[in-house]
Amino acid sequence: MYVYYCDDALLRLKVGIQEHKPFELLIADLSFEEDTREQKINTGAALIEAAKRLQPDLRVLVFSAESNPAVIRGLFEKLGINGYVRKGRTDAVDLRKAIETIYKNKKYIPYEFQQAIRTKNAHDFTLYDTMIVSQLAQGTLQKDIPTYLEQQGARASSLSSVEKRLNQIKEALGFTKNEQLVAYCKDYKII
Repeated sequence: MYVYYCDDALLRLKVGIQEHKPFELLIADLSFEEDTREQKINTGAALIEAAKRLQPDLRVLVFSAESNPAVIRGLFEKLGINGYVRKGRTDAVDLRKAIETIYKNKKYIPYEFQQAIRTKNAHDFTLYDTMIVSQLAQGTLQKDIPTYLEQQGARASSLSSVEKRLNQIKEALGFTKNEQLVAYCKDYKII
């Protein structure tokens, strides 16, 4: 069964639950062209979030042209998706493999994508890291970041801990300047 709009997909999920016939798998794209029909939910990520609130055990497969490893990685980590297939020439084969893998209660991440994550994200960004880099991106001086972190309730909020953390991140990613780190985090939608 398929629908063209996220609102309709969520409604179908609700009806399935009410009729004691819940869906086992949601396959969703991430972005859609807008048309004249007004929608409450207009992105795949918003649909996944709403569907998981409604049916936490629902398995989710993202089928999208999105190729940014940081974006897809965020979907696995933040929304708990079970698989990702990039639209392309072999997508029918990949979809079949993904569905079979997810059916076996395993996550499906194509090999090429696993390699991209390892190569382009040699550092696992924590909330603390993103808070620091976000402040740099907003123009906050490094010496003023500890005050912000303290206001946010961060445990390690001294200037020394901020400097050490920035140096660790830059070393892991091969950068020498904060500007490179900020640009990288913006490009990969980490911040």
